[in-house]
Amino acid sequence: MRKIINSPDNVVSEMMEGYISAYGRYYEKHPKVNGVILKQRRKDKVALVIGGGSGHEPMFSGFVGKGLADAAACGNIFASPDPNTVYETAKAVNQGRGVLFVYGCYAGDNLNFDMGEEFLNADGISTAHVRVWDDVASAPKERIEDRRGIAGDVFVVKTAGAACDAGLSLEEVTRVTQKARDNTKTIGVATAPAQLPGVEKPIFELPEGEIEYGMGLHGERGVLRTSWQEADVLVEKMYAQIMEDADLLTGDEVCVLVNGLGSTTITELAIAYRKVKRLLDKDGIKVHDADLNSYCTSQEMGGFSITLFKLDEELKKYYDMPCYCPFYAKGELTGANVTEQEAESFPVEEEPEFDENDTETAKIVRSKEGTLTELCAADARNMLLYIADKIIAKKPYLTEIDSAIGDGDHGIGMAGGMQKAKRKLLNMKDEENAYAVFEAAGKAMLLSMGGASGVIFGSLFLAGAKGMEPNKVLEAEDLAEMERKSLAAIKERGKAEVGDKTMVDALAPAVEAMEENSRKGLLEMLKAAEAAAAAGVEATKKYQAKFGRAKSLMERAVGYQDAGATSVWLIIQGMREFVEDKM
Repeated sequence: MRKIINSPDNVVSEMMEGYISAYGRYYEKHPKVNGVILKQRRKDKVALVIGGGSGHEPMFSGFVGKGLADAAACGNIFASPDPNTVYETAKAVNQGRGVLFVYGCYAGDNLNFDMGEEFLNADGISTAHVRVWDDVASAPKERIEDRRGIAGDVFVVKTAGAACDAGLSLEEVTRVTQKARDNTKTIGVATAPAQLPGVEKPIFELPEGEIEYGMGLHGERGVLRTSWQEADVLVEKMYAQIMEDADLLTGDEVCVLVNGLGSTTITELAIAYRKVKRLLDKDGIKVHDADLNSYCTSQEMGGFSITLFKLDEELKKYYDMPCYCPFYAKGELTGANVTEQEAESFPVEEEPEFDENDTETAKIVRSKEGTLTELCAADARNMLLYIADKIIAKKPYLTEIDSAIGDGDHGIGMAGGMQKAKRKLLNMKDEENAYAVFEAAGKAMLLSMGGASGVIFGSLFLAGAKGMEPNKVLEAEDLAEMERKSLAAIKERGKAEVGDKTMVDALAPAVEAMEENSRKGLLEMLKAAEAAAAAGVEATKKYQAKFGRAKSLMERAVGYQDAGATSVWLIIQGMREFVEDKM
């Protein structure tokens, strides 16, 4: 598929430059990160910051506006923004009343926004968050916190923006927004796959005459693949599943959104709504407002979703408050009376997520020939440079693995993070503390990658090294202790255990092997860890996913290896190759 882009690695930065240029009367770009900031913000109120991966436009950047969000933190295509982007964007719009974050419930968003909140709290800024989990197909009701956020974002953001503009306290704004979230139910279907910019294959294959039922916003596979059905039959099935989950009774009042996923026409959305309205009328449920549009998209994916937002008097009050942005408006605000200011926007000169023109391998220098028995700071630096080049070279391989059951962004994210770590390491030639080398590389990854991988793989280097007493030389037992600390931090942060089909499936057995073999020396320890990690990767093929994009697939994820576990194996393999002088 041909997309109207330049380099696939510059899609987000160039999209943002064009977006800010087109709507400069309303927005400015944060000078350091990919944050869209509303210029004419209402003063003395709780700040509302939304965000998530790019590629879903107009969500999230297109829902910054009067009566809506004050800012949006934007990640790479289908990947959450990194903690630094969350932190800097929120800090820019904080007015001393606190910050409320609203975003979809995905592992990467949860991890990165949580860490962004920690940074803000350390600065004395009060925060709260509401994770949208409206997708009724992605998990049963008893596991509602595992559900994904899809088109229901629209109603939750609209309510949150109105509550913030009404001057409510952070506690009250959070309560109202949670209430809106809990009254919002969505289900979607896909009729055609999406394709990431720069990736040759679609995210999934969908044969002619079949549809994916319960499709996610990121292009994840649905929970069920069925034969093609006419609109009325499909809508009736979708409506029935929402009604099984929703607490809707005769006489209740709802707002309805029929949302296109990217390539679906208004004609099709209107035909779908026609059936939804008939079913609501039959059940005696009144429609307060209806909307047919493509607000939460997944590139050019075909298909649509149905969202029902149950109202009470409080929620209706906030829903009916006026709002305006270029892509969404309610009430009296049309934008015509917005003062047009031609102030210069912030310069857009960010480096791309991954620069294809910066793939020259680093010159690797070892302290001696043959097998290393310890790592001085220079060796640690060169080992991590070698690993970075190794992961960058494996970008297509990791993308292919992730595309099978995820959204295909793992290879791009890992390569981009390693590129940032590499640039940091190249400027640390005089560092004498070996732990500081690992800490710097991990921090560079964490603050740049976005997605769940940024926090998790940044912690792989950062968490174990942080707080350690400076040491010029690391022996096998030191490395084993460092990775044990990293594993504990990763499990605490991500809540994953062995068997959950994550990077922990490779890292946990590798760390165990390190501890069991550390007295045998550095090389033998790393050989054992590499073998254990490889076995862990193979074991992920047997598991259903408990986290990430693939968790909704349940047994359909069985048979595929986990991309994160694969990256762990490659990293440990790189350590062994460097130590053994077999690069």
